[in-house]
Amino acid sequence: MLTDFTKAWNQGQNVVLYEKENDAIDHEGTLWRAIQAAAPWEGKDLLDLGCGTGYWLPRYAPTTRRLYGVEPDTTLLEAASERTSNAEVLHGSAEHIPLQNASVDVVHARFAYFFPSPNNECSAGLAEVLRVLRPGGSLVVIDNDQEHGDFADLLRAGNVAEYQGPGEYILQWWRDRGATTEKVMSSWTFRSARDLEEVVAMEFPQGTARSWLQDHPNQTMLSYGYLLHTLTKAI
Repeated sequence: MLTDFTKAWNQGQNVVLYEKENDAIDHEGTLWRAIQAAAPWEGKDLLDLGCGTGYWLPRYAPTTRRLYGVEPDTTLLEAASERTSNAEVLHGSAEHIPLQNASVDVVHARFAYFFPSPNNECSAGLAEVLRVLRPGGSLVVIDNDQEHGDFADLLRAGNVAEYQGPGEYILQWWRDRGATTEKVMSSWTFRSARDLEEVVAMEFPQGTARSWLQDHPNQTMLSYGYLLHTLTKAI
């Protein structure tokens, strides 16, 4: 049992709605191309850390040599295992990765664990990722840009820095560890305005998005800025 696990307020509480969120991400492919360029995985072994229900595993499966998904929430493991037969889904977390030393080439973490702040240094998880990475392998963390895009406006309204860390602190934290950071502008595109409203309300459950939603009625798209933090293990 993972005693340090805390169930996510979004996917952990509403799998169906989080699926709609994933369906909305990056229809233009800007983010996906940037992730591929940051650390190509064709013919390599890749770990999707915090894979949730495994939504992204089928995107990796056609070109990876071996594919792993690690997820701490046991209620999501069955769905992740059913996404593709080409992935091995394991129960674990960033601090407890059930893989051997130097066993993967690329680790991806999408909004999972790596939210450095003065009260949450993330050092244990980073050390564990470096343990399972081969020399020359890379960790790619997909994070929020707190400055650019509609979603950044929502983050500011929700005072995300209070629990996720101030934007400049996060950037400096990664710089201090030798990582590079790339800003990527993409979007969420939903099938309906109702889907957008429900997903935004889920992500900001304290009602902090209410004013933004009132100012953007009948909207099916919002601009979304991402940060890609890439850290390569020394050879």
